[in-house]
Amino acid sequence: MTLIKSISGIRGTIGGKPSDNLTPIDAVKFAAAYGSWLKNQSKDETVKVVVGRDARISGEMIQQLVMNTLIGLGIDVIDLDLSTTPTVEVAVPLEKATGGIILTASHNPKQWNALKLLNEKGEFLNGKQGAEILEIAEAADFTFSEVDALGKITKTTHYIDTHIEEVTMLSLVDAKKISEANFTVVVDGVNSTGGIAIPRLLKRLGVNVIELYCEPTGHFPHNPEPLKEHLGDICELVKEKKADFGIVVDPDVDRLAFIAEDGEMFGEEYTLVACADYVLSKNPGNTVSNLSSSRALKDITEKHGGTYKASAVGEVNVVELMKETNAVIGGEGNGGIIYPELHYGRDSLVGVALFLTHLAEKKISVSELRKTYPSYFMSKNKIELTPGLDVDNILKEVEEKYSKEEVSTVDGVKIDFEEHWVHLRKSNTEPIIRIYTEAKSQQEADDVAQSMIKEIKQIANLD
Repeated sequence: MTLIKSISGIRGTIGGKPSDNLTPIDAVKFAAAYGSWLKNQSKDETVKVVVGRDARISGEMIQQLVMNTLIGLGIDVIDLDLSTTPTVEVAVPLEKATGGIILTASHNPKQWNALKLLNEKGEFLNGKQGAEILEIAEAADFTFSEVDALGKITKTTHYIDTHIEEVTMLSLVDAKKISEANFTVVVDGVNSTGGIAIPRLLKRLGVNVIELYCEPTGHFPHNPEPLKEHLGDICELVKEKKADFGIVVDPDVDRLAFIAEDGEMFGEEYTLVACADYVLSKNPGNTVSNLSSSRALKDITEKHGGTYKASAVGEVNVVELMKETNAVIGGEGNGGIIYPELHYGRDSLVGVALFLTHLAEKKISVSELRKTYPSYFMSKNKIELTPGLDVDNILKEVEEKYSKEEVSTVDGVKIDFEEHWVHLRKSNTEPIIRIYTEAKSQQEADDVAQSMIKEIKQIANLD
């Protein structure tokens, strides 16, 4: 069992002992720290926080603990209940709230949950702000309100529909063209809130929907990370129903993957590539993704006359660089689309709408669309960390070994070779080293990854 405290929030497994896992005591402590920090930062007399959650089993329990802690601090709460991460992000500025909390552990299995924290713009907190909240939590520096100054909870259920309307009103989303294309799409909502939001968006756009695992029970029918090895059911159903394509999201709906009409993965890395290709064809400009994302976005950006930049891994880092470079679209290669015209956050609803418009204009199949993009293949691996392992020293040794190559240490160690790249980094959310590689064939990407894993194990004496 695990509890991970980081500048991006608190994440852990449900049950067990306080401070070792995500228990009710830890949820209250961290919510109190965030609420106290907001009150210290805010110049407004009334502090208001939007709270929403994905459908995981522990969500209702954690949400009640968090909301009641906030009202105990004299903070008003807007309760979205079942929602998506991007929906909460959209709701915060619309509500003129002081901040927001999303209760989700993203792609992690059902035993995990987390508190993701937002600022008044509906964007994730930066490292300095996250560190300040951790300090407050560790010091237990909370002052709760007296009985006449308690906050109140206001429940509202319209924000998924509001979010959908905001998406359909985007200048590059053409609902008429999408409807005229008469698409049939299979949706795997992994029994979480994507099963509410994505079918509703598709129907609003005139798409025929076939639902798979769209009941928000929190009982994930497969590993909720939208990777090929977890998606056999939807791949088969797309072929069986002769659908135009399939859509897969993670439990909190900020990661998006497509299945082509032949049941093959479009490629999670190519979600952003396809959406960027469409946006840049209408509005040329710059793009940003993180260091672990495909080279294909750089190729597409330069084809349209723009400049591509790579940030450290983490949505807040991507957003910061997007703002610095005035990027028109960006995101992460794990299927996260960030489109500033709506908001600075990964948003699968935006990605679906842009992709549908692109496909409707192109009038080609999803597999044909995929063939129009540069072909790169990625291998994503990890090594479990053991207590006492000096990970920084391991990464330093790798950096020194490959010092004659193009090496970046912005986030871990990334080595760019002529025909492939390798990126090694400590995870912010799990006790692992992530090893991402990309090359011009899957075999080469896998071989490079296995070779690097072997090197790391030798350095760390893990064999």
